[in-house]
Amino acid sequence: MQTIDRPLGDVKDRSLAESGRSRIEWSATFMPVLAQIRDRFAREKPLAGVRIGACLHVTTETANLMLALQAGGAEIELCASNPLSTQDDVAAALSEIYAIPTHAIKGEDNATYYKHIEAVVATKPHMTMDDGCDLVTTIYTKHNHLLADMIGGCEETTTGVIRLHAMEKDGVLPFPVVAVNDALTKHMFDNRYGTGQSTIDGIIRATNVLIAGHTLVVVGYGWCGRGVASRAKGLGAHVVVTEIDPRKALEAAMDGFQVMPIAEAAKVGDVFVTVTGNYHVIAGEHFAAMKDGAIVCNSGHFNDELDLDALEALATGKDRPRPFVDAYRLKNGRTVRVLGEGRLINLAAAEGHPAAVMDMSFANQAMAAAYLAQNHASLEKKVYSVPDEIDQEVAQLKLRAMKIAIDTPTAEQRKYMASWSEGT
Repeated sequence: MQTIDRPLGDVKDRSLAESGRSRIEWSATFMPVLAQIRDRFAREKPLAGVRIGACLHVTTETANLMLALQAGGAEIELCASNPLSTQDDVAAALSEIYAIPTHAIKGEDNATYYKHIEAVVATKPHMTMDDGCDLVTTIYTKHNHLLADMIGGCEETTTGVIRLHAMEKDGVLPFPVVAVNDALTKHMFDNRYGTGQSTIDGIIRATNVLIAGHTLVVVGYGWCGRGVASRAKGLGAHVVVTEIDPRKALEAAMDGFQVMPIAEAAKVGDVFVTVTGNYHVIAGEHFAAMKDGAIVCNSGHFNDELDLDALEALATGKDRPRPFVDAYRLKNGRTVRVLGEGRLINLAAAEGHPAAVMDMSFANQAMAAAYLAQNHASLEKKVYSVPDEIDQEVAQLKLRAMKIAIDTPTAEQRKYMASWSEGT
């Protein structure tokens, strides 16, 4: 595969590079699994000659993933997967110190966001690494001529996997994609413990609100919703859950949370968090019913979980009393406070997931990329789960790093579990 010349990228301030390097190295101390994979990649070079176009949250944890891929021989171009999720010092360090061209500026407008995606596309990647599927859909809809040389992609998050399954269903998925989000060592830990902690962190940093004693409404009870609900409960909140899936609603009720429709929850909530991956789950009529001073934020991938156009239509004006807080003054005399412009609050106002949990997620990403490089010729244009052996290995490596030992089944136990003949 032919190497191409690449620019240094587009970052806010290259003088931030040393600060970024320090934070990347700090994050690495909490990512022992990825460090082991990076060492293995450095020896084996499973990605030699492969150009990877990455559209991910530009954070310290992502930087360590990029360094692992680079150690494996990949050529990488990186852009942000959300306009507010970039850590500018990390972007500067990647471009200036680690020679990974990065196109990402925190707070970039929509036009710049897609200009940065186009810069990654211009490198003619052989493989995509997406968080939300914007890179894949851009290539498919605007750069179909590149598909002949592409071998596959990896997808990090639930929203992106949903879009990819829709593409597969419509017969337009352009190449095989590994749904990294579906690995148990990703969604059970990253989505639950990572989103749970980082979402609450983002809300507190943006507002300094006391969680204890307030009613916090979690819209959606998937793995992310479970995490937010449990962390809010642990901080003393009264937690209300809204759902459209009867099984998840039942689970939330049996986990001890109050369950009700969003139309009812809108009237009682003090803080609202959306984590559905769906569209306009908080709509105009819900904003209109909220208490004066209600706080609303989103921790799903796209900001269209909130109908902000409807909120604008209800408002007589808005101001920004704190960074990442927009206070909308409604015609009914109440004020609704939206955090982080409705974008991912854990990355807009905080630092995203802790490195220790992203260690497993990005270990899966790195190993899935190597798997694609080695096996793409035998794969169809489908969405694939992370192979179980990779998922199991990531878990074993994490346990070893945590100095936790587990049991091994005996030969007799293995025979029993593989048999149908044993009974009472």
